[in-house]
Amino acid sequence: MVLILVLTGQARRMTNDGSAQTLLILGASGDLTARLLLPGLGALLAAGDAPPLTLLGAGTDEWDDEHWRQRVSDAFGEHRDAGQAARTLEATRYHSADVTKADDLRRLLSDVDGTLSIFFALPPAVTVKACEALVDVELPEGTRLVLEKPFGTSASSAASLNRLLTRIAPEEKIHRVDHFLGKSTVLNILGLRFANRIFEPLLSSEHVESVDIVFDEDLALEGRAGYYDKAGALADMIQSHLLQILALLTMEAPQSLDPQVFRDGTAEALRATRLWGGDPKESSLRARYTAGKLGDRQLPAYAEEKGVDPARETETLAELVLAVDTWRWAGVPFRLRSGKAVANSRKEAVITFKEPQRIPDGLHGPERPNRLRVGFGPDMLALDFTINGPGDPFELDPISLEADFGPGELPPYGEVLRGVFEDDPLLSVRGDTAEQCWRIVEPVTKAWHAGEVPIVEYPAGSDGPDGSLLTA
Repeated sequence: MVLILVLTGQARRMTNDGSAQTLLILGASGDLTARLLLPGLGALLAAGDAPPLTLLGAGTDEWDDEHWRQRVSDAFGEHRDAGQAARTLEATRYHSADVTKADDLRRLLSDVDGTLSIFFALPPAVTVKACEALVDVELPEGTRLVLEKPFGTSASSAASLNRLLTRIAPEEKIHRVDHFLGKSTVLNILGLRFANRIFEPLLSSEHVESVDIVFDEDLALEGRAGYYDKAGALADMIQSHLLQILALLTMEAPQSLDPQVFRDGTAEALRATRLWGGDPKESSLRARYTAGKLGDRQLPAYAEEKGVDPARETETLAELVLAVDTWRWAGVPFRLRSGKAVANSRKEAVITFKEPQRIPDGLHGPERPNRLRVGFGPDMLALDFTINGPGDPFELDPISLEADFGPGELPPYGEVLRGVFEDDPLLSVRGDTAEQCWRIVEPVTKAWHAGEVPIVEYPAGSDGPDGSLLTA
C-alpha cells in the first residue's frame, strides 16, 4: 500500500541591488558551458532575478561573436526571448584566447563592466594554469573566482590550489561550486532533519542501523573519456558530491543559514569522518563495466570505449564505508556508492532504522526494516514502515508514505550563479572543506593505486558487481 503526499511551496526569492556585473566564462566553447552553465544562466535571467549582466565567452576555438551568440541562444532555449535574457543575448561577445597567458587575460578584462565573476569551465589542470597567469594580472576590485570540482587531486594539491587562489582573491570571493547542492536539495535535507520533531530525535546511532548514499546512473561514458578516465567514480562523485550530502545528513543543527555558520557545521561533520575500520580492503570496492545491454543500447566494455586507457584501471563504480565519529553518529556505517551503466538509475540517501526491541508474539509479516529515503532526482521523500493491513489483522503489511518535494525555483546552475552574483557562498565549498574531502578518501586512493584492492567487473545494464557493500 502506498500513500502519496504532494508538497507545494515556493523557495525564497533573493534580490539584487541592480549594479552592473560581468560574467566571463573561460572555456566557453566546452561541453559544460553549453550543457549546464548557459541553460542555468538563461533560467536565472528569465526569472528577472539577476543584475544587469554582460556575458563574455573566451576559448581556444576561433569563433566570431555571431557563432557564440547562436550557441548561447540554443542553450537559453525557451528563455531566449525573456526581457533580461534577450538583452544579455544581444550584447554577448566572444574572444578567442589562451587563458593560461597573462596578456590574453588582460585583453579579456578590457570588456568588463561592473563587478567581475570569472567562471573556470575548464579541465582542472588548465584551471590551475589560468590561475597562475591571473596572479600577474590586475583584476577589478571585488572580482569573484568560480571553480568547478574537483578541487585538486589530493589533500596536498587542494591545499596548494587554495594558496594559489587566495593570492588572487580573498576566500569570501572564491566560489567552489557544487551544483549537486542546488539550494532545494540543501533546504530539503535541513528542513526534514531540523523542522520535524518526529524525525530529529530518531536520527542518531541510538535508532539508526546504517545510512546508504547512492548515485547510480543508467548512463555510460557518453563521450566524456577526456575527463572521466583521469578521474573515475571516486573523484567524480564520492569525493565531492556524496561527501557533501553526508555532511548535510550528519551535521548538527546550525544556529542559522548564515553561510559562515552553515559551512562551519558541514566542515565539523567532515572533520569527524574517516574510513570505517581504517582498512581500504575491507571498506572499499572498485569496479568497471564490461560489455552489456543498457536499455535499448548495446555498450562496449569501458576499457574499449574511445579515449580510454585500459592500463589506468579507472573505476566506473566505487563504494566506500565511512564512520562519522561524533556523539550523534558514532558506530553507524555510512555506505557511499556511485556507478555508471547500472540498470536502475538510483539517486537517494537511505536511512535504515534498527529493528524494534520486540514484536509481540502472534504478529506476522514481512521482515522489512523501517527506512527513511531522500531522493535527489527527482527530489522526494519516502518513509517505509509496517502496519496491520486489510484482511488478517495479525498479518503485518509494508507501507510507504511518499512526498514529492517538487522542482526548485531554478535549475542547479541557476541557483549557483545567483549565489555568485549575490556574494552568497551558501552553495560553495569552503577551502578547508575541500581539503577534508580529499583527506577522507586518500587512504582508499593510495590502496587502489598500489593494487591492494583489485578492480572487479560488472556487465553494463546489470545491478552492479557481486560483493556490494550496500545493505539497502
